[in-house]
Amino acid sequence: MALNLNKNLKLYYSIKEVAEMFGVNESTLRYWETEFPYLKPKTSGPAKIRQYQQKDIDQIKLIHNLVKVRGFKLAAAKRIINANRDGADKRAQVLTKLIDVREQLQALKKQMDYLQ
Repeated sequence: MALNLNKNLKLYYSIKEVAEMFGVNESTLRYWETEFPYLKPKTSGPAKIRQYQQKDIDQIKLIHNLVKVRGFKLAAAKRIINANRDGADKRAQVLTKLIDVREQLQALKKQMDYLQ
């Protein structure tokens, strides 16, 4: 079996790390946890320190896409997710890929402009 170098080896992320990934405040993540019942990171110790797993980050990515990127209100985002969870996930993945492609094209354009 071949070694998968692309695999993420980290199992848990702190709330600070996740907030930085998405460019939101930690309080925003805590609020989303109250609004979206399926977003429940593991808590540990007496201080209830949140430990986000990849499945939690995937949920946050979907919520972030709907609320911050596409501009939906929380109530609308909840309805979209509840009505068509798979479709919302796929749209979020497509949007992420399109943003990546746009960034790559902008970098190529910058390189082409530099060469001229």
